[in-house]
Amino acid sequence: MSALSRRNFLALSGSAAAATLSGRLASAAMGPNDKFDLVIKGGDVLDPSQSLRGKRDIGIRWGAIEAIEAEIPAARASRTIDATGKLVTPGLIDLHSHVYPYGSAIGIPADELAQFQCTTTMVSAGDAGVNNLAALRRYIVAQSRTRIYAFVHIANNGLSAFPVAELYNIDNAQMEACAMALSENPDFLIGVKVRMSENVIFKHGLEPLKRGIQACEMCGWPAKMMVHIGGVETGQLMSDILNLMRPGDVLTHCYSGAPNIAGAFTNIVQDGKLLPAALAAKQRGVIFDVGHGGGSFDFTVAEVAIPGGCGTDTISSDIHVFSGNSPGMPYLPNVMSKFMTLGYSLEQVVAMATSAPAKIINKAPKIGTLQVGAPGDVAIMELVEGPVSFVDTRNNKRDGKALLKPVQTVINGVPFGRPYQAPFAVR
Repeated sequence: MSALSRRNFLALSGSAAAATLSGRLASAAMGPNDKFDLVIKGGDVLDPSQSLRGKRDIGIRWGAIEAIEAEIPAARASRTIDATGKLVTPGLIDLHSHVYPYGSAIGIPADELAQFQCTTTMVSAGDAGVNNLAALRRYIVAQSRTRIYAFVHIANNGLSAFPVAELYNIDNAQMEACAMALSENPDFLIGVKVRMSENVIFKHGLEPLKRGIQACEMCGWPAKMMVHIGGVETGQLMSDILNLMRPGDVLTHCYSGAPNIAGAFTNIVQDGKLLPAALAAKQRGVIFDVGHGGGSFDFTVAEVAIPGGCGTDTISSDIHVFSGNSPGMPYLPNVMSKFMTLGYSLEQVVAMATSAPAKIINKAPKIGTLQVGAPGDVAIMELVEGPVSFVDTRNNKRDGKALLKPVQTVINGVPFGRPYQAPFAVR
């Protein structure tokens, strides 16, 4: 290749890259006869980040949202998805998932979940600790089409320690090493994950959480805690955990009804009453996240906590190889549907799986939105209205009137696999 042609090639490549990164530049460069790479036509667009609801066509070019218009002529589309009668939202963001296959005991590939969840961004909730974080970045994140961020586990070995839990030996929680990992990966990490249920931390009380907070405060940037709760050792310990959490930290499994080892229910609702410490945590800015999973969502806890002032901020799945096969069906659209049964509107549940988690992971307004210039991440779902029954992780059943079914996932402007046609079981 001559110097001149190589120079021209590099100039053209640089222009294309810049246009991809800048919605404004891409828009300015698009001529009246240029075609969109993909047009999603005729859908009922719901984008809470823009307070947008209505029939729109979405034009995507070079992997980014290029236009949202009442109608884009078919002649301007290189490829079209007919979304007539379907709900079109920003790609869903799952704040609590387990997407480190081979490196943790429960991980499932994020790309295998995309068509079943309409998820375009996944957050790995403590799958990796310091010892195996680099492999998560290099071998999983770098090779996945789905966008992945992570909370690093306070335990050096992450979630690789089954059947003996990672924090039975408190020496696994190396605060200085965790802080170093945070300081070296601010583009990828959100903060620190700790599991505080009794069957994980044994008799170590608040110590694992204290070490996680210390790591966050040492790392040099405002890292968050994600605190897993379930059946903790004592009722008082649950209040102590809540009192220690800082504004912006995430309380996941917030509506768990799992008992502790002795069979006592030591969650945020005890003896049918919401803990004052839970309400105080919510009021000072602790984020309440669902984290449904296979054992961590109880309708009876939610039905006390929500009207008591502890409504959820984000809806997440806690999907992994075991929970995905559990009766509660914790696939993200199904979990969102459960919260419509609990009285939340469609607009609210979509926000809690798009714009809300985007803000928590400090990626708004880059993701969780359909605004021009954002990545072309789109979820296409069907809102099926009619009688439907749901079950939680403790076999409590509730009847609802609507179900969100995944239809198609688009990541960076490219449809992910074939449209999802299999019947979606309702439980």
